[in-house]
Amino acid sequence: MIKILIDENLPLKLKFRFGNGFEVLTINDMGWNAKKNGELLKLINFEAFHFLITSDKNIEYQQNLELINFKLVIINS
Repeated sequence: MIKILIDENLPLKLKFRFGNGFEVLTINDMGWNAKKNGELLKLINFEAFHFLITSDKNIEYQQNLELINFKLVIINS
């Protein structure tokens, strides 16, 4: 099953747009509200998510993304 995490800067309704074969959780579901990006990326790796969906366009410039084991999807909103 593909694990997807939706960042807190996106609408919660997005969680319900995925079909079977996806486990979709939000930052809120995980209890990770207000975590800093560096800590958040480590938690996402530890929990073995496959994707992080966010609208944070600066994350790729603020963090070393070579150390992550998941795909980052940045939505322009």
